[in-house]
Parts: sequence; structure tokens; C-alpha cells
Amino acid sequence: MDMTLASCREFVTVLASDAPAPGGGGAAALVGAIGTALGNMVGSLTVGKKKYAAVEEEIIALKAKCDDLQKQLLDQVEADEVNFLPLAKAYGIPKDDPNRDKVMEEATIIACSTPMHIMELCCEAIEAIAVFAEKGSRLAVSDAGCGAVCCKAALQAASLNVFINTKSLKNREVAEEMNAKANGMLDKYCAMADEIFAAVRANF
Repeated sequence: MDMTLASCREFVTVLASDAPAPGGGGAAALVGAIGTALGNMVGSLTVGKKKYAAVEEEIIALKAKCDDLQKQLLDQVEADEVNFLPLAKAYGIPKDDPNRDKVMEEATIIACSTPMHIMELCCEAIEAIAVFAEKGSRLAVSDAGCGAVCCKAALQAASLNVFINTKSLKNREVAEEMNAKANGMLDKYCAMADEIFAAVRANF
């Protein structure tokens, strides 16, 4: 079942259960989509206002980008489930099976792919929100701050779903490459999200 078609209450209920998915990755994707939408709302409240006519074209283009980011992030809820299930099944392979290590290794790399992509999408969203916060309607600037906070949380949450899997990889070169990429995104975009929050907070 595509959990993004469920109600918020249903999603949270399944999230709290012992079902293998959605888990941290799916939750991160949903929170990232919500954060992106909050930034996008600032754009919606900016377009058409005479006061912001000078930036309208830029905001309209940014809104279109965020529409796509929202969709992609929501798509990752199901993608995370699909890409995690092979790993969940691999854990059930008998330890004396000669193919177990190879299957586990391949399944672990696949399981890392979705949270890594969620991180990438959240980074793009934070960049967009920075523009909404700077140039969008002052009446809705708090929503840009909220969006930055949500996307930062989603970015951090997704990273943990990368790190828990790279820890078990036998191929340490591949593991360290993924870790370096994830840490690079955390360092740059958590700081950017914090700057957005601080700038928004300074308005009040």
C-alpha cells in the first residue's frame, strides 16, 4: 500500500507498529515534503502581490521546482519501503548459506539509495526555502522558517538511515564514499537551515 494515500492518522498508526515500513526513511521523506510545501506556501502568498512584482518571475520558477521536489519526496515514502524489503528478507537467510554475505551486501547498498536520495532532495528544498525566506512575503516568513526546520530534520533523519546501513557494509571503500557524501550534505545544509531559522527569528 502506498502510505502517502493513507490518512495522517493511519500513517502514524502504521509507523508506530511493528511493520517493517514505513520507518525512519519514509518518515523523513514525508517530513521533507511537508517542509518543502511550507516554503512553497510562502511563494504562493508572494505571487500576484504588487509589492513583490520584481521577484515574481523568480518565485514562480522556484514554486514549480518545489512542486516537483514535493512529489519526489512523497514518492520516496514508497521507494524506501521497496528498497528496504530485500534487506529485511536477507536477514532471514541462514548464516551458513554461502551466498548470504553477497546478498546482504547488495541489499544493504540498495537500502542506502533511498535515504541518500531523500537527503539530496532536502538539500535542494533548503536552497529554495532560503530564497523564499529572503524574497517572499514578509507576512508568511515564519512558514519559510518552519520549512527550513522540517527539511533539516528530514535531512538528519535520512542520514541516520544511511549510516546504520553503511556501518555493516563489508566493502569499506563504498561505505566511506557514501558516508562522506552524507556528511558533506549534513555539514553544508544543516548550517544553511540554521541560518534561515536565525534570519526568520530575527524578524520577531
